[in-house]
Amino acid sequence: MQITNLYTSVACNRTTECADWGPSGLIAYGACNAVAVLNPRYNGNSAKILYTLVEHTKRVNTVKWLDEQHLISGGDDANAVLWQLDDTGAKKRILLKGHDNGVNAVDGVRRPNGIWLLATAAADSTIKLWHLQSDDVLSCAQTVQLDGGFCFSLRLTLLPHSEHVLMAFSADDETVSLWAEQSTHFEKLHKLSGHEDWVRGLDFVNDGQDLLLASGSQDNFIRLWRIAPRTVQQVSENRVDIENFSFAESGEIRVEEKILQVGKNSWYAVTLESVLYGHEGWVYGVHWHRNAKDELRLLSASIDKTLIVWAPTEEGVWLEQVRVGEVGGNTMGFFGGKFAHDGRSIMGHSYQGGFHIWNQSQEQAQLWTSNVIVGGHYGQVRDLAWEHEGAYLMTVSADQTTRLHAPWLQGEQSPTWHELARPQVHGYDMQTLALLSRYKFASGAEEKIVRTFQAPANFIENFRHISRLENDAAGDALLDSLPKGASVPSLGLSNKAVYKVETPDDKASKVKDEYPDNYFVPITLQTPPQEETLMQNTLWPELQKLYGHGYELYALAATPDGQMLASTCRASNAEHANIILWNTANWKQLQKLSGHQLTVTQLRFSPDARYLLSVSRDRRWSLYKRDQPEEPLSSYTLVANTDKTNGVHTRIIWSCDWSHDGKYFATSSRDGKVVLWTQSEKAKEQEQKDSLNGWQTVGMLELKNESITAVSFAQRCLGSSYVLALGMESGHIKIYQFNNGKWELSCDLNQDLSHHLTVKRLQFRPGQQTDNMQLASCGEDHLVRIYDISTTSN
Repeated sequence: MQITNLYTSVACNRTTECADWGPSGLIAYGACNAVAVLNPRYNGNSAKILYTLVEHTKRVNTVKWLDEQHLISGGDDANAVLWQLDDTGAKKRILLKGHDNGVNAVDGVRRPNGIWLLATAAADSTIKLWHLQSDDVLSCAQTVQLDGGFCFSLRLTLLPHSEHVLMAFSADDETVSLWAEQSTHFEKLHKLSGHEDWVRGLDFVNDGQDLLLASGSQDNFIRLWRIAPRTVQQVSENRVDIENFSFAESGEIRVEEKILQVGKNSWYAVTLESVLYGHEGWVYGVHWHRNAKDELRLLSASIDKTLIVWAPTEEGVWLEQVRVGEVGGNTMGFFGGKFAHDGRSIMGHSYQGGFHIWNQSQEQAQLWTSNVIVGGHYGQVRDLAWEHEGAYLMTVSADQTTRLHAPWLQGEQSPTWHELARPQVHGYDMQTLALLSRYKFASGAEEKIVRTFQAPANFIENFRHISRLENDAAGDALLDSLPKGASVPSLGLSNKAVYKVETPDDKASKVKDEYPDNYFVPITLQTPPQEETLMQNTLWPELQKLYGHGYELYALAATPDGQMLASTCRASNAEHANIILWNTANWKQLQKLSGHQLTVTQLRFSPDARYLLSVSRDRRWSLYKRDQPEEPLSSYTLVANTDKTNGVHTRIIWSCDWSHDGKYFATSSRDGKVVLWTQSEKAKEQEQKDSLNGWQTVGMLELKNESITAVSFAQRCLGSSYVLALGMESGHIKIYQFNNGKWELSCDLNQDLSHHLTVKRLQFRPGQQTDNMQLASCGEDHLVRIYDISTTSN
């Protein structure tokens, strides 16, 4: 059994300098506690996350490419990691351990002799400098104490005409400090003053014989500093020290040069080259690029929702050349921006963790167009569900969004997966969802209401086009009657249907609305939508709110035909632990089912909807049977459950699932047990007196020191073996085959390939016609993944 990663979706962490675009063309970024490596030009015009790198145990704060194979990252676990990469992931990883608090800035430079000098800054008010020999011998060469200060940004570079390294860093005193090697240690040279707020971004570039340093600050300004070599003669002629300026012989005012001595025979003059003002918010990132024509450009990223490309005129005046970004919407701007290595693309990562990439037109240099990209959740992903025929995957997260992931089919190329819609952007953390039909779903958040949604016409049209759906009877039946889209009213939580979109003529005949609620504009998509489109143009209208629970929703499940919905909430007593059954035709309550004392953690209907299975924090499962098997809305009766005398599980039962033929169901728990249950033939014929009512265990798997938080049956057997996927609290995913009471481990996915925090849900893709199986997983590490499982032996 061979497993390949078909799709990975995860957002960038909400920290500055958390993403970098490397010389190899790959973007590396912090994704929860991992580093994700993204190819933004996969198969030409698509994008795909190639792999994730797991070593940090807390959030990754900063990522920096050093060259095509080397990458350095720093995290809240007080460690930095130097990664040596190949085509499949981490070839080697070296831990830089020594800080007492989170590492928030990293950089490195390679000396002419091949030795790496690495720098790490942390919240323990220190900067550490490390030497890494070519044989991977690592040593901490120096620790710079900041006397209680905090370093925001850090850059290293080789000084022109010298083997000395210059270090620039910004601290919480609104200045930029310059340090350089003097003999064996770094010493302070100078502090660059002028900014009126914290400096959040720094970057060096060589400009002829000189160095240019850009600094971006929370005062909305960018300052450019020139560091130029000086001879002994020039230094001796320029020993006029006046605070800010001096008078030349001609009488004009010129900026005073500050002379710095590095080593015994090297002098450098530092001057303020220019001050750039164009942003209306804090400047979080600056990045230089020199193109093939030797033209210098600077990219700046700001919380004001824009990226600006600056370029000098022939007279040396720096002017805004290109401005891209968002106007309006509910985003919070950019935490950083980078040029691609060729300079023809720019990237920004936003407060919501999404990536925005613009490509420069070959014909018109001033025209920049958006690029297809892969995004993801920036909070725990708590539940997922496949559409009944496997056409798409839907996920819900603590980041208060519901997202729809689907394949993009183009020509003969292999399909790539992307986020096609964000049906729900909510005010509460999302917890659970259930699909009722192809274009209808129910979701539960940390509120007492179940909300149901239906796809708008604009989504169905675009979904059919991008995923190339040929037979879509469900869409054909609905298309003419559906609203075009949805919008959220001011201060509202409910998505309101939009049936008619105003044309320019309609608007002209009306009094101008200063505060419009309707942001929806129907669009025809040729490619998967960009982040700004997803955020405000792909909502689904809300159908109904279902009231009945006393506490926050926790689990939902629907019958395969979608005619009945089951819901549960958080509970500390039997009254609130009831399961409510709803009729999805009129949204009325059908029944309340009792049987548990504490929160029901998961619900599952059998494939024929004859049974409803529930598992709970009270360490028991309950099985309800439909009274009239042929009647879709028939009531259910409790027919079996475990108790203290016959319960196999001794801890919380986290998850359950039915086999595709309804013969078995599985339960998994915190005590590391997975148990398969079936009803004996004798029990079907005669009445049983104990609470199990003839249901018995046919196979138990126990994994020591594991908590099994997710379990899923494959949609078909392999030969005579049932296939089960198990998700662990450790993040590992194991795939087993079960046959005649025996368990056989087929595959074990480690944290690099699976998750590095708790796996919350697993589900095999239904409706596949190939020999391969596909498995979706989601976890507390913000990741959503789809695996392709080859079941044919080599």
